Amino acid sequence: MVRAALTGRHRIGQGPRAGAAYLPAASVVAASLLSTLPIVSTSGWYPEFGFLALIAWRLLRSDPWPAWWAAPLGLANDLITGAPVGLSVALWTATMIILDLIDRRTMWRDYWIEWVLAALLIFLHEAAEWMVAGLTGAQAPFRTIVPPLLIGIFVFPIAAWIIARLDRWRLGRQ
Repeated sequence: MVRAALTGRHRIGQGPRAGAAYLPAASVVAASLLSTLPIVSTSGWYPEFGFLALIAWRLLRSDPWPAWWAAPLGLANDLITGAPVGLSVALWTATMIILDLIDRRTMWRDYWIEWVLAALLIFLHEAAEWMVAGLTGAQAPFRTIVPPLLIGIFVFPIAAWIIARLDRWRLGRQ
């Protein structure tokens, strides 16, 4: 007898979990809520976890949500993190458009290409936040974006792994 027939797991008739369509958005908002943890620091050294979750979901799957979801998710991130309202809306929408254009131009991507693409998007996101901070009167040198940039780039594979596990659970493949 085949070993798979001896296991008690039944795959026939299993499908996506209830509310599976909303889990990507809920996980991005939950990742944005990580910024509300009571971490005291004089400079923001941690990356935007909501943005990491957004690009991890978008690089893993483009089908769970339409591109317009970036605007309400960005608004939620702005309200949660205290950023100027509209900053994440614009940056996250531009990110989704960029990823849609890249999807139309490429036939395949591997792990390293996605990591470089995520690093580029994280850099553009941090640089745009720095520029807006400068326009609003903050006296922050450019080197202040280096810690969140490096942490975001090196944490992205962990975020992508967590999102992949969530996706497997969401689709009932666990």
